[in-house]
Amino acid sequence: MSSTKLFIITVLSLIIFTCGDTPNGKKSSFNIKTDAKNNTVALGETLKLSIENPKNKTISNISYKIDATPIEEIFNVTDLTLGVHTITATVTYGETTEETSTNVTILNNVAPKIYSYKILNEYPHDITSYTQGLEFHDGFLYESTGQYGKSKLRKVDYKTGEILKNINLGNQYFGEGLTIMNNNIYQLTWKENIGFIYDIDTFEKTGSFNYGKSKEGWGLCNDGKVIYKTDGTNKIWKLNPTTLAEDDYIQIYTNTGKIDSLNELEYIDGKIYANIYQRNGVLIINPANGAVEGVIDFSPLQKLVKQHPTLDVLNGIAYNPETKTIFVTGKDWDKLFEVEVFVK
Repeated sequence: MSSTKLFIITVLSLIIFTCGDTPNGKKSSFNIKTDAKNNTVALGETLKLSIENPKNKTISNISYKIDATPIEEIFNVTDLTLGVHTITATVTYGETTEETSTNVTILNNVAPKIYSYKILNEYPHDITSYTQGLEFHDGFLYESTGQYGKSKLRKVDYKTGEILKNINLGNQYFGEGLTIMNNNIYQLTWKENIGFIYDIDTFEKTGSFNYGKSKEGWGLCNDGKVIYKTDGTNKIWKLNPTTLAEDDYIQIYTNTGKIDSLNELEYIDGKIYANIYQRNGVLIINPANGAVEGVIDFSPLQKLVKQHPTLDVLNGIAYNPETKTIFVTGKDWDKLFEVEVFVK
């Protein structure tokens, strides 16, 4: 079996987990029943709801919501984000009203397109850089690296590999993803629950921010209005660019299941490109609903770099708007690859 086929099978052959629930953990007299197998439905399909009434109570009214939005007992699954959603039923009998809920999982309705790539150029990359974040700004490459005692923030001449500016993080911090917006550099740390803000010109630290419900920091990117953050799960959090608060999130799903271990991010032409930790591949994600629209297998690149004891996986994807090309590298790789991607 080819490496590309193995990669695709590994990424897309996923198990879907669904479960029922009741509001506030209390036992309800009723249960919600759906006509979907394993409570799983794809975009564009119709979901039919009904109430199991094992105590045969005389019901006078039933109303349903998906999350906070009212729905009918038969509704078409459109204009919703993918992933796990909560359906709540409010049941009235006599003078009593009860709520009961269950979870449904919404999948994409098409399989991701499979992309290949062509190497356009190879450039030198610091073989000691444990790359965690990578982004272009005004023709220069900015890089965040990890490992306790070795984490850095750098400005790099990507053509020569020359380090133009460098600061070291404190030994207690493990550097993670970065992104640049409004002349600020935002850099995550891994388990320290803190991110740092720097002036792009001086690298002076101008602020910091704490995480909310996302317990770890992995990757960052932005679309000019919203900052997107991964935490090693299948969620991409949406951060308020002013307060850095986690306002919302999307869940990343294909037509078969969720994708976990989302890592380094890049925003390119309206889509989020996401490294998958330990998979040497990149997903192309629709930020509106979390659908995986494409998969790029970059695993052959690892064989083209110097093989050494600390060589690690692909991590680091950046889009250069000047060349309109994508650049990728990895943890402790000695090369930075400029590539063109296309549908196979």
